[in-house]
Amino acid sequence: MRTTSRTEKTIFQYIDKPLLLLYVALTLIGWIAIYAAVYNEEHKSIFDLTQNYGKQLVFIGSGYLILTIILALDFRLYEGLSPFVYIAAMVLGIAVIFFAREVNGAKAWFEIGSFRLQPAEFMKLATAMMVAYYFSNTDITLQKNKAKFVLGAIILVPIAIIFLQHDTGSALVYFSFIFVAYREGLSSFYLVAGALAIFIVVMTLLFNEWIISSILVVIATLYVLFARKLKPAILKAVVILLPALFIIFSVNYAFENILEEHQRQRINVLLGKVEDFRGAGYNVHQSLIAIGSGGFWGKGFLQGTQTKFDFVPEQSTDFIFCTIGEEYGFVGSLILLILYGALLLRILEVSERQTTRFARVYGYSVASILFFHVFINIGMTIGLLPVIGIPLPFISYGGSSLWSFTILLGILIRLDSGRKLTLR
Repeated sequence: MRTTSRTEKTIFQYIDKPLLLLYVALTLIGWIAIYAAVYNEEHKSIFDLTQNYGKQLVFIGSGYLILTIILALDFRLYEGLSPFVYIAAMVLGIAVIFFAREVNGAKAWFEIGSFRLQPAEFMKLATAMMVAYYFSNTDITLQKNKAKFVLGAIILVPIAIIFLQHDTGSALVYFSFIFVAYREGLSSFYLVAGALAIFIVVMTLLFNEWIISSILVVIATLYVLFARKLKPAILKAVVILLPALFIIFSVNYAFENILEEHQRQRINVLLGKVEDFRGAGYNVHQSLIAIGSGGFWGKGFLQGTQTKFDFVPEQSTDFIFCTIGEEYGFVGSLILLILYGALLLRILEVSERQTTRFARVYGYSVASILFFHVFINIGMTIGLLPVIGIPLPFISYGGSSLWSFTILLGILIRLDSGRKLTLR
């Protein structure tokens, strides 16, 4: 098979235009949403650098510059740099534990004047690169326990570091890598087992642990009694029942001793065990009011009363979606979801056409991370998931999250354009 090389006249010649346009559209939507969320009558200019919307413009502009640099570098560079990026990000994650000031119970930000840098945002990028680097070895197969162990270790290291930072919510994003592993051959058993584990945890939090365990024992007993082959049935029942019982009797301990008080309260509010509209449930309650008041078409730009009078805390960061819901209603919210859906589908399409395993796995990692962020952020905003404080990609205010998502997506765009430089 003959291989010929192309040359790039410009760095934008072979890039995927839909991905770039979706990225730019989301960042600009975020800028406008932040302007509405923290609008100040005394600083009406959207370009005012003393306000968060002016600062976000700087973050966006610097993000575009970072993207340009990423596209200008040789696409082959990123695979080789992956282990070094991973180690550097983990070192920064550990360093912040010792040198950062505690904010809202977490030690997760380096402070440089008024600017704060959050290493945890870049740890997700580094983990995506390292997972792809590990899979770039074509001999790696998840049918072998060694491969599962190494992959698990790569993912568990940043999770452990984030737990030490007391930023429990951000650790959940790393479970998105199970979708990457599934694409690379992990048995669907693990997906099913994970879903069942989550169901058991929720049921244990809602009901007494002895009731749930008794029900599982009865189900396992009936399965064995009606099975055609007794010994295999007993073995399956034991293999499933023992981990399930372990989870059941670990839930309450973890709930009481690992989670912070505010996290326990948020989960209790979500499960309907308590109503605390002035405490742990305040943010979500006000967010639902804001989104619901937007109706079908929304109240219009800068017309949101919940937004204007600051009823929703963290509205430019974690709860930015309710600003869009109030001012642009169901239609605006749907358009935003369509843009995210288009972005994710395009990333998957781009990932599948890659000629190297590194690029494909990295692409799926990007899609998984972005999906989890969108799913969890919007889910907590509309009261379907507990409030865990993670940003909405490209929309929420903040330099760390915007830059990390920009680099995350930018590397994929560069890997794809590099693929087009070689014709086979």
